[in-house]
Amino acid sequence: MATYRKRGNSWRAEINIGGTRKSKTFPTKTQAKSWAAEAEYNLSQESGGISHTHTLGDVFDRYAEEVSAKKNGGDWELKRLNAYKRSSLSKIKLVDLRREHLEEWIEIRLKSVKSSSVNRDLNLISHCLTMARRWRLMNHKPLDDLKRPKDPPHRDRLISPSEKEAILLSANFREGDPLIQQQQRVAVAFLFAIETAMRAGEICGLMPQHIDIKNRVAHLPLTKNGASRDVPLSKRAVELLHLLEPWPVSGPVFSMTSSQLSALFRKIVGRTGIENLTFHDTRHEAITRLAKKLDVLDLARMVGHRDIKQLLTYYNRSAKDMAQQLD
Repeated sequence: MATYRKRGNSWRAEINIGGTRKSKTFPTKTQAKSWAAEAEYNLSQESGGISHTHTLGDVFDRYAEEVSAKKNGGDWELKRLNAYKRSSLSKIKLVDLRREHLEEWIEIRLKSVKSSSVNRDLNLISHCLTMARRWRLMNHKPLDDLKRPKDPPHRDRLISPSEKEAILLSANFREGDPLIQQQQRVAVAFLFAIETAMRAGEICGLMPQHIDIKNRVAHLPLTKNGASRDVPLSKRAVELLHLLEPWPVSGPVFSMTSSQLSALFRKIVGRTGIENLTFHDTRHEAITRLAKKLDVLDLARMVGHRDIKQLLTYYNRSAKDMAQQLD
């Protein structure tokens, strides 16, 4: 991986591939990076299209700088890449990397996290290796015949009326009372999520200029999949937004970050004794409710699913409820 050092008003780029070192100084870092990329490619071609010195950790660093840092919502990737750097996996040279190294890493990782988390990690590592091949640092595919752990069944957690009331009580929220405490705003966000199926990040990023009260629409300029989305608001959702008035002159309507919302929600739920409930479960609850009111295409558009099959992950109506509709 290239390294860059600022010297006065200039930038020095240094590369090392296959034991061959090169360096050059440029007026700007952009020029230095452009030269380094071309030089790395030329040297890797001379050494058979692979690097004998780069480690997987070097790839994690470059991927973080050139790919993850430029993604909307790339914070998760940056955190995971930093975590990978602390593992023994990062010290392995790309030329030596084999399926067995990843199998050993999977076995260790499964002792502390669920298989779904391991598979998310493997997706990221797989893309890092794809980029490493594009950067001409390696030419083999150690993930090709890797057996991944089986994902657990999708969550089907809904929120009962009694749980909802317990959460509101724990948050010291009562309809009509002024919102003095931050936990009361969390309660409003909780209710708003059930009405709209919006994610925590989308709720916390909602700005006053994004809300059209007259037409009951919330505009989300940037969502998880990178596209914008307009969310229709129920009358109840509009009432909840009014509870937050006066809205900030500048800044999000809910006046908190998604990490603050998640942390406070965990504390609120923890005081109730309710088990196995996360803020994201409001999305399951909301989509299951909205499916009774909206056409499937409208529902997919509202919640931001490009593939209708994704709705099956969140639609969790019980057979008991459906049986009552068949009477």
